Amino acid sequence: MAVRIRLLRMGSKKKPFYRLVATDAKKKPQGPYLELLGHYNPLREPPTVKLEKERIIKWLLNGAQPTETVLSLLKKEGIWDEFLQIKQAKTGGG
Repeated sequence: MAVRIRLLRMGSKKKPFYRLVATDAKKKPQGPYLELLGHYNPLREPPTVKLEKERIIKWLLNGAQPTETVLSLLKKEGIWDEFLQIKQAKTGGG
């Protein structure tokens, strides 16, 4: 099963907030998800981002692919760099 880490839009019209979820890549974007990994509210100033770092890294190490938007959030929060360090250490450096 191909797993994607994506944003799931919630909220009412013109007042969106997003859940960061791990989901099957073949399911509909608004369909059921495997695990809730955090949330993101772009309407706050500054935008509110709360992510479950350990769970996200676990999914990434197991082969989950983040969408472009999620990847930019992970880079802003420093999770992507941490994931790359862990992955490099597990593969033996180089």
